[in-house]
Amino acid sequence: MASPGAAGSIRLDKLLWFLRFARSRSLAQAIIAAGHIRLDGRRVTRSSCAVHAGATLVLPVGERIEVIRLLTLPVRRGPAPEAQACYVRLEAANAPAS
Repeated sequence: MASPGAAGSIRLDKLLWFLRFARSRSLAQAIIAAGHIRLDGRRVTRSSCAVHAGATLVLPVGERIEVIRLLTLPVRRGPAPEAQACYVRLEAANAPAS
């Protein structure tokens, strides 16, 4: 089987698990099915939705909303620093100025 990076896309539930935004794929699937994830501005409710490098994701993380842009696709669920190197956090449009 080819690695996700070689294929050019990865399933959304697998991506959230690899990037450590969900503790398991089943929890990632539940978050997606509830409609809490936006991919490039549109709501996604299918866990099998393909995600490519360069995509923008809006997702809940605890009490806040994270906006991230994927730089590269992860090839495994590695340590946190490895996962964080795959994306960059963007400023939320409605974030209060401090």
